Amino acid sequence: MSGARFRAWQFTPPGPRAAEGGDGLEISPTGGIQMVGDRAAIRQAILLLLSTRPGERVMRPEYGCDLHRLVFSPNDATTAGLAVHYVRSALLRWEPRIEIVRLDAAADEDDPGRLAITLEYRLKSSRELDRLTTAVQLTGETL
Repeated sequence: MSGARFRAWQFTPPGPRAAEGGDGLEISPTGGIQMVGDRAAIRQAILLLLSTRPGERVMRPEYGCDLHRLVFSPNDATTAGLAVHYVRSALLRWEPRIEIVRLDAAADEDDPGRLAITLEYRLKSSRELDRLTTAVQLTGETL
């Protein structure tokens, strides 16, 4: 059987495109819900996990990542260490399809109020490497 092993609805996570009305499900050219598969579905699941606060999901209240706790924290090594801890804990608990190769956090060079988080991971099913970079706005401003 060929085809995607993992499939998911495609969504646009909160961020710069949200201001353009892109926050939510993506619509396909035929008017249905756009789907993604395999590597993209896992990447999207990671972004969803990292952007969900524990308690947001009614039927799964523990699901999510505690990155929101870092808002208004100083952009220093301690905050970066906490971010790495929160992300690693969430991924180990909720995303069994990947293995963490490298996880790092540091102050964003372009914006001193942002903490950049870089995750390098390997898909367990195919052994492919992937890299994801996201950021936490520490100043409390929305993206």
